[in-house]
Amino acid sequence: MSQTRRTFLGTAAALSAAPAAMPTREFGQTGKRISIVAFGCGSRFLAYKQEDEAIAVIHRALELGITYFDTAYDYGAGLSETRVGKALAGRRKDIYLATKLPARNGDAAMRILEGSLKRCQTDYFDTVHVHSLTTEEDLAAIEAKDGVLQALYKMRDQKVVRNVGVSCHTDPRVLKTALERHDFNVTQMALNAARIGQARIDADPLRDSFESLALPVALRKKMGVTAMKIFAQEKLNGATSVENLIRYSLSLPVGAVVLGMPKREHLEQNTVIAKAYEPMPLPERQKLNQQLGQYKASIDRFFHDHQDA
Repeated sequence: MSQTRRTFLGTAAALSAAPAAMPTREFGQTGKRISIVAFGCGSRFLAYKQEDEAIAVIHRALELGITYFDTAYDYGAGLSETRVGKALAGRRKDIYLATKLPARNGDAAMRILEGSLKRCQTDYFDTVHVHSLTTEEDLAAIEAKDGVLQALYKMRDQKVVRNVGVSCHTDPRVLKTALERHDFNVTQMALNAARIGQARIDADPLRDSFESLALPVALRKKMGVTAMKIFAQEKLNGATSVENLIRYSLSLPVGAVVLGMPKREHLEQNTVIAKAYEPMPLPERQKLNQQLGQYKASIDRFFHDHQDA
C-alpha cells in the first residue's frame, strides 16, 4: 500500500462523517446527471483476475452511488465490456454507460460497436467515444468521409448512440482542433494537478495543457466533460495526497473524474473522498500546480506513446 493510501486510512474516520449520498452533476447538454466519480473499467479494472470479483466490485460501486461506468473495446479486447454487461444486467436504466471505439474506419468501427452492444447487454450507449485521439494525421482519419465520426453521427441519429465523444491524453492542441471543428456532445481528457499536456518548446509548460487549451473549447460548446489520468497512471502517487489529486480535478468544471480502482479499498476510499468533497480554492490549485510541475515533462513523454488497454 502506498504512503498516501496509508495516510488516508489514518484520516478515514474524520472523513466518514461525509454525506451518505454520492454528489452528482449535470453532464453538459446530455440531459443527464452523473455521479462525480466514474468507475474506470480499463487496465485497473482488469486487475481483478476473477470475473466474480470484478462483477462484485461493480455491484459495490452501485451501492456506493456511482452511476457512470467507463469501458472500451480495447480494454482486454472486449473483456471489460463483457464483465460490465454481466454486472449491470437489470440495472441499465440506473446508470450512464460509455464505451470507446479504436477503429478509424467507419465500417470497422460499426462492426466493433455491434459487438460492444452485445457484450454490454444493451441496445444503446449513453456515450461512444472515438478512443484516444493522438496526432493531426489521426484526426484526419477520424473525420474522413468513410471515417468513424460520420458513422457515429448516423448511430446518434438512430439513438443507438445517445452522445458522440472523443477521448484524448496525448496532445491538447489536436483535441482543441477536433472539438472546435466537429459536433461532439461530450469529451474525455487528461486533467490532473500536474496540468498534463504535451509541452512545446515555445510554450509555458504550465499553460500548454488540456486544462488551458482543450477544456475551454468544450465548455464554450457546452459539452459534457469527464476528467481522466487523475493520478497519471500512479506517477503522481506520493507527490501529494490522493485526496488532493481528486479534489483538484473535481474543482475543474467537469461532470466527473474517471478513476481506475484496482483494489476494493480504493473504491471505498475514493468514494469517501468524493462524498466529503469541497472545492479547492484557486490559490491552492495554483500552489499544487507549482508543486507538481516538476513531474509534467516526464508525464507528458509517457502519455505521448501510452496506449489504453
